Amino acid sequence: MLTRRLIVCLDVDSGRVKKGTRFRNLRTHGTPAQMASAYERDGADEIVFLDISATIAGRQTMLDEVRSTADALTIPLTVGGGVRSVNHIAETLRAGADKVAINTAAVERPALITGAARKFGAQCVVVSIDAQRNGGGWQVATYGGRCITSLDAVQWSERAVALGAGELLVTSIDRDGTAQGYDTALMRAIGDRVRVPVIASGGAGNAAHLAEALRSGADAVLVAGIVHRGEETVAGLKAYLARAGFAMRDVVQETGSLA
Repeated sequence: MLTRRLIVCLDVDSGRVKKGTRFRNLRTHGTPAQMASAYERDGADEIVFLDISATIAGRQTMLDEVRSTADALTIPLTVGGGVRSVNHIAETLRAGADKVAINTAAVERPALITGAARKFGAQCVVVSIDAQRNGGGWQVATYGGRCITSLDAVQWSERAVALGAGELLVTSIDRDGTAQGYDTALMRAIGDRVRVPVIASGGAGNAAHLAEALRSGADAVLVAGIVHRGEETVAGLKAYLARAGFAMRDVVQETGSLA
């Protein structure tokens, strides 16, 4: 049985973790290194570190913050935000990232996906797709959701994989931070068209939403606000998913032991 992953996302701005709704109205939480370490102890399978102001500010990811976060972890770390070249990817990997997520640069220069996959391996290349509903479909957004392109999100997911992406991080802008559940139609539409892992992001409000996303075809689920605010715990979410029949790593049972 395929093991599913529960991933915690840290949206980082000026050295602090922040979270809002539909990419706006950000609320400040803790430091990325401290929060990442705490989530690992609670059972997170991976951490995603997104420098949410890097692309907008036209700068590279804050590598000092990446290093301190990587030093606090033994689980995989994916880093994104402001990554615009193969050299940037190399620097981010040297700073401790296991994988690098690219969005705006991949849309503007799709050859970056192929170049990165050839140099570092497809397993290191995550294409992040921020998608906004438009009628019966979804359009790709760049620059932190500020620019809505003409790209169809499902078609772009297929092309990104063909170019060398080893994984897709798919975020519904419409659901992000709303706690109304993931856009399962979006996850199903993309999951049906690609053969690489798809991470569902945007909208988790409770454990049942995670199960719905996995049933819709996602291979992993990403959470942020519900654990940052203390409404749910990573351990509790994983235990729920295990009881729902999903194979999960290192599930903490009610006795406190690992399954």
